[in-house]
Amino acid sequence: MLLAIDIGNTNTKLGVFDHEDLTAKISIPTSRDLNADTLGKILSGKISQPIDAVIISSVVPEVDHVFSEFIKTQYDVTPIFVSHDLDFGLKINYQPPEDTGTDRLVNAFAAVEKYGTPCIVCSFGTAMTLDVVNDDRDLIGGLIAPGMKTLAAALKLKTSKLPEVEISKPDSVIQNTTVGAIQSGVVHGYFGLVDRLLGEVKKEVDDDLQVIATGGFAAMIAENCGCIDVVDKDLTLEGLQRLHARIQT
Repeated sequence: MLLAIDIGNTNTKLGVFDHEDLTAKISIPTSRDLNADTLGKILSGKISQPIDAVIISSVVPEVDHVFSEFIKTQYDVTPIFVSHDLDFGLKINYQPPEDTGTDRLVNAFAAVEKYGTPCIVCSFGTAMTLDVVNDDRDLIGGLIAPGMKTLAAALKLKTSKLPEVEISKPDSVIQNTTVGAIQSGVVHGYFGLVDRLLGEVKKEVDDDLQVIATGGFAAMIAENCGCIDVVDKDLTLEGLQRLHARIQT
């Protein structure tokens, strides 16, 4: 069994694969104060399958050693950490290549393997990332913007009286409460941001690109934006499985 781990800024997702089948999935908050013992307690009883291989994509290097220590102790396995120099079957045009987030590389790889080229791969989480892969399997570039929760948190951080709010779509744009007004501004405004950015990307490259979305807010955004073709909530985990299979052959 393969354990695939996607360590993100807000949440860490773990998936257990029996060959290509995702048989179990767990999500835990990402904590930079974790140690291996605490991680073991959090995951106790949640993974019952025997694990003989582990692959990790991490954008939080502060916790990499914690997961590595836990995995070696728990499963007697040395995990593979995704890096830019693995064989993704893509030409990576970011400069420098090592600055590219491994989650973005895995998502681009997975989108190409599952849906083909050309495509735009969107991830909607703590940050929004858009990456473009052309017909030659060149990862030609993309963009990064704050995620919806990050925008809402910034209002709380940078103002004296505005509260931090849950991300929820109000029924109407005009709201008569502070919480509702923030939700409307962040959520409805974000839909416009996504539509505009995807439109500009398509103008620069090719209007006939398939748009693949993943991440915690992908479904909500896809329902309210006309430019997203596919929502794939397990894109990163499945990409890790496919990448592990590729580098083992």
